[in-house]
Amino acid sequence: MPFAQIYMIEGRNEEQKRAVIEKVSQALVEATGAPKEAIRVWISEVPKTNWGIAGQTAKDLGR
Repeated sequence: MPFAQIYMIEGRNEEQKRAVIEKVSQALVEATGAPKEAIRVWISEVPKTNWGIAGQTAKDLGR
């Protein structure tokens, strides 16, 4: 059972997350040959204050 864990900065809407799940699932089907029903995708949303980029938080950088 292929399992993909995706970390993203908070702020995407439900439609965007649905699209990520759909496209990642399809990529795993194509790459591994596993049936779509066996694919699992987990999205972890990280607060902007907990995501660092070049020594600053994503929030401080306006992301």
